[in-house]
Amino acid sequence: MMSYADLYLGGSGPLISGSAPSAGPGDGGDSNGGAGPACFVFGVPFDATHSYRPGCRFGPGAIRSAFHNIEVFHPEMGVDLEAVPIRDLGDMPHTASPERMIDAARRVTEDLLSRGQGPVFMLGGEHLATYGTYTAFPRGVGYVVFDAHYDLRDEYGDVRLNHATYLRRIAEERGTDCILHVGARAFAAEELAYLRDGGIRTISDSDVRDGGAPRMLRDFASSFDSVYASFDLDVLDPAFAPGVGNPEAEGITPRELFGMARTLASDGIRVAGGDIVELNPSYDTGATAALAAKILSTLVAASQSSGRA
Repeated sequence: MMSYADLYLGGSGPLISGSAPSAGPGDGGDSNGGAGPACFVFGVPFDATHSYRPGCRFGPGAIRSAFHNIEVFHPEMGVDLEAVPIRDLGDMPHTASPERMIDAARRVTEDLLSRGQGPVFMLGGEHLATYGTYTAFPRGVGYVVFDAHYDLRDEYGDVRLNHATYLRRIAEERGTDCILHVGARAFAAEELAYLRDGGIRTISDSDVRDGGAPRMLRDFASSFDSVYASFDLDVLDPAFAPGVGNPEAEGITPRELFGMARTLASDGIRVAGGDIVELNPSYDTGATAALAAKILSTLVAASQSSGRA
């Protein structure tokens, strides 16, 4: 019987791979009868609701290309990804329909989670795709998002399914207790009111600069059986990450971001999945793609390190 991964996914070009031989989307183990992948990766090439700079649909390919050209040994976590079987299943077909994209992303994620073989990571694409992937995870999985924007508008551009509204849709469906937002520095009054009324927890820019963010992140994440980590690359200052769909000045540094990301490998924290979104190769020097690839490498390594804890 055809699975949703078989139906929606298919790769072309260089896919991310680990030590296990590659296999088709529906193959649970490797082609030599191995134990199967340590994690799944797939792409969502979608940017139909962009409001500033189109081109994020080309992000998944750029992340993969950069991943093949960085070192993936993480001595601080005791993980060498050259020995980790990563199963990249390629990209979903491009569509301009937010509804179709969200439904397909949710179905693919549910399919891959049902195999019980490890975390699921999505490469975007704009942030709206996260509404499909995160809501496929069981209730009770914590949601940590790194983003320059709150994305809590009720509507944007006269539509309710938009990269600027996705977190509001998640909050309406899953509640606010499961959400931690990190790094917002540009938002509307409507969003701030919703955030305060809903009690969504945050780590502010000042918390990051003062050095308290890793502890605050650890306290939040360790209160859940597992967490999903979403990285919108515009959380970084555009001096470091120019290739994004909606750049905002005065962001955090890569050193600060990776200090928080590595916290996800702490004892008592299990990484169930995550995503990296809003990479726009059309405006990139290569620096943003390299950062995105390192975030993916760090997420996968953290999932392996925390899985052994």
